[in-house]
Amino acid sequence: MVGIYIHIPFCKQACHYCDFHFTTSLKYKDDLLQALVKEIQLQKNYLQGQTISTIYFGGGTPSVLAAADINLLLDTITGLHTVTADAEITLEANPDDLDKAKLHDLRQTAVNRFSIGIQSFFDDDLQWMNRAHRSQDAEASVKRAQDNGFENITVDLIYGYPLLTDQKWKYNLDNVFELNVPHVSAYSMTVEPQTALASFIRSKKQPSMNEQQSSEQFLMLMDAMQSKGFEHYEISNFCKPGYYSRHNSNYWRGISYIGIGPSAHSFNGTNRQWNIANNAKYIQQIYAGTLPAEVEELTETNRLNEYIMTSLRTSWGLDLDHLNGIAGGTAAMLNKEAQSFLERGWISQLDNKFYLTKTGKLYADHIAAELFF
Repeated sequence: MVGIYIHIPFCKQACHYCDFHFTTSLKYKDDLLQALVKEIQLQKNYLQGQTISTIYFGGGTPSVLAAADINLLLDTITGLHTVTADAEITLEANPDDLDKAKLHDLRQTAVNRFSIGIQSFFDDDLQWMNRAHRSQDAEASVKRAQDNGFENITVDLIYGYPLLTDQKWKYNLDNVFELNVPHVSAYSMTVEPQTALASFIRSKKQPSMNEQQSSEQFLMLMDAMQSKGFEHYEISNFCKPGYYSRHNSNYWRGISYIGIGPSAHSFNGTNRQWNIANNAKYIQQIYAGTLPAEVEELTETNRLNEYIMTSLRTSWGLDLDHLNGIAGGTAAMLNKEAQSFLERGWISQLDNKFYLTKTGKLYADHIAAELFF
């Protein structure tokens, strides 16, 4: 069963570290909403009639949408696709959007999971990131969502940036545990080239990120999550048993999905396509009945390397039999290349699968790159 991702490219303000496609202007919100409806109709055959089990509203900040907007998009999807009765329907949200009235309205939609962008419980950190919310909003939003019957909640945290001491990082983790959320996504601060943060570092207004700090705080994260009974099922994702993100897990396990909206990506096993990252041009082309997307047909090597990259990041591991299913004989080749990492204790092998060890998770991208064909 497959998924649908809907990109909502609107934000109240620009976070200094973010390089996702978004705008802080809501001028064309209604036009874009109608374009999303039309694209869902244009893309109706992309997944060849497979049943939809996950729908994910990402961004940007999807919580800027009204409940009626969300229902319009969901009604369009259910009118064209078969959607499972227990579908996971996630809405990314900023803490400051989830007030009492908004949560009441969202109860009138099929949304059953929130991804709340907390990032930190310290106001100075949030101001440094240029986040729209403050620390009191973060805690209050989670509690309000729980009080309104939304129990399936994930929160985002960021570590590895100059203001975050180990003591502050421990406080952030302890706060999340106190909130009793069943899923946590935690990311090391990365500096993307076209962001305000990158500009500040180039101009010496901000220090560079410290890799040693990031590694140590990642180790703190893994230890803390394990002590609280969370499963480390993907490099950046932790959950209580049964609460892994079904939608994002589909990405890591190579399951097909449609991406709707400007800059959104789609994948069906044989090709990948991505929409133009320009709201005005996206709207114009969709209204003209044309899908504004580039398409890449995946070669055998593309498929092998993508499987290596994604599978190694997960607790399900890299299955050598699956690798041979993509291209015969490749398992033996990879097994030979993996020996040095086995000897260093960066990966382990059980039956016919490779898994990253705790130390290996610090070098996940490097290991995958070395194993590429």
